[in-house]
Amino acid sequence: MPKGVVLSHHAVMSNIKSIYLGYKPLLSDIDTFLSFLPLSHSYEHTCGLYFPISIGAEIYYAEGADTLITNMPEARPTIMPCVPRLYEVMRQRILAGVNREKGKKKEFFEKAVYLGTKKVNGEKLGLIERLQDRVLDKLVRDKVRARFGGRLNALVSGGAPLNPEIGTFFTALGLTLLQGYGQTESAPVVSCNLPDCIKMNAVGPPLPEVEVRIAEDGEILVRGGLLMDGYWNNPEATAEALKDGWLHTGDIGVFDEDGHLMITDRKKDLIVNSGGDNIAPQRVEGILNLEREIGQSVVIGDQRPYLAALIVPDESYLVEFAKRHNLSSPRLANLADEPALLSEIRAAVDRANQHLSAIEKVKRVMVASEAFTVDNGQMTPTMKVRRHAVKDVYGEAMNNLY
Repeated sequence: MPKGVVLSHHAVMSNIKSIYLGYKPLLSDIDTFLSFLPLSHSYEHTCGLYFPISIGAEIYYAEGADTLITNMPEARPTIMPCVPRLYEVMRQRILAGVNREKGKKKEFFEKAVYLGTKKVNGEKLGLIERLQDRVLDKLVRDKVRARFGGRLNALVSGGAPLNPEIGTFFTALGLTLLQGYGQTESAPVVSCNLPDCIKMNAVGPPLPEVEVRIAEDGEILVRGGLLMDGYWNNPEATAEALKDGWLHTGDIGVFDEDGHLMITDRKKDLIVNSGGDNIAPQRVEGILNLEREIGQSVVIGDQRPYLAALIVPDESYLVEFAKRHNLSSPRLANLADEPALLSEIRAAVDRANQHLSAIEKVKRVMVASEAFTVDNGQMTPTMKVRRHAVKDVYGEAMNNLY
């Protein structure tokens, strides 16, 4: 159940001021925002409504999450706050389209991503590569930027952790993607990457006039004018969250050598396996979701010897799978028990395991009977998986994997 965060006008205005001070160089004379998240969510409330109003910007409202890609060229946004799930879906769609191409188009795209990734990682390009990169900027990246409206100064990711590979992918294609971090209890933005120093594995330095420190147990603590007054009619929960003027976020993190905050996981979501090792499930799921066959995933393994995963196959992959196997329907409910589908999903998980440590590797897999969605209660309006809701539906079957 929602806790009922009480946010004063002072907290919201304090956060707006901090955002403005931190990102003034990104702003233009007339900015345009494209909004699609629920306005009742604090991320969209502050970043997609109150902040644009405070700087005199235009706000376009998308017809829906499914039409966002077609709405972007219509609205031509300059700044766009989004959630990681949307970027995952966009990446899958872009790659699916590229895989349907043949010859030079596919070759040019892959080369643009390769060279762009080298630059993101701080690697120097040789003379030939620099010339190729300039040409590919016109042939590939300009077209990608046009699909996003052609005026974007920045995409902003918040609401959930962004897999660094997703951020690298879009940046390599010529888009500025800034990952931030916050909570409803902090109105909500605590930190965000700056355009002149983007780190894909971090959520940037704290915003101006926001204090952040790391407690002895690794928990992230926040202080400043942006904090909530408390939880509605819940003094016990308020006293637990607010102590000596500091918000105890429940998130685990560290600062890197440049003062950028890095989130490792939710304190309450950490999996402790039977060997006593702490495992961050969101990192494992983020790597699984990079495979083209996998759309969504949830891993379990608390007090168990290894991890198991519930997989929702990617929608476009399911259509292609059904065609290859001469199946009449690509609906997941009709395919979940297909041995050939489970075999291909296992192969995709095995590929992902190559990028995971020994304790993070997924040993057993099952396929979900439907996607995690807002309608079935298995996903929040900001596209984060509701782990408890998923476990209520699949818990018994997943326990049988052990």
